[in-house]
Amino acid sequence: LNVAITCGYLLYDLFLLACNWSTMGDSFFVCHHLAALYAYGYVLTRGVLPYFANFRLISELSTPFVNQRWFYEVLKYPRSHRMVVLNGVAMAVVFFVVRIAVMPSYWASVFATFGTPEFERLGLGAQVAWITSCIALDVLNIIWMYKIARGCYKVLTGRGRRKVKADADEKHSNNHTD
Repeated sequence: LNVAITCGYLLYDLFLLACNWSTMGDSFFVCHHLAALYAYGYVLTRGVLPYFANFRLISELSTPFVNQRWFYEVLKYPRSHRMVVLNGVAMAVVFFVVRIAVMPSYWASVFATFGTPEFERLGLGAQVAWITSCIALDVLNIIWMYKIARGCYKVLTGRGRRKVKADADEKHSNNHTD
């Protein structure tokens, strides 16, 4: 049931992304959603790999923080605002715990199935959907974790703030570079 609900959410979110591409569009989100739908399609239509599908769904515990970050951005909260910083730190920690730290144990479980009669019974289509979608999702998660960690570091250290000129008497010409 939870995989079916997730697929509904992913399809609706893809629809929203397409309709609001200029404000919400992100090709990484589209890749994420398509990779998940590809694998979850096998879970729903063939009833295979429910343990692994549910294990992957644990990663969505980070989604509320990611979505809240988007709301803060749309509402033009400054990145230095206390709520934005707290949400960003929580997002970084939860994202790491549920998407990155679990990778070794997940892949250990996956590799343990290789060569077993159960793995062979899946058939090539399900095997390819399972492995390729997981690789794609993990690559995306590593890219996103890097971006999140870099952004969190900048905010916490104050390195992400724009520099303000100290000399107020200096004339400013509009050269469209600022």
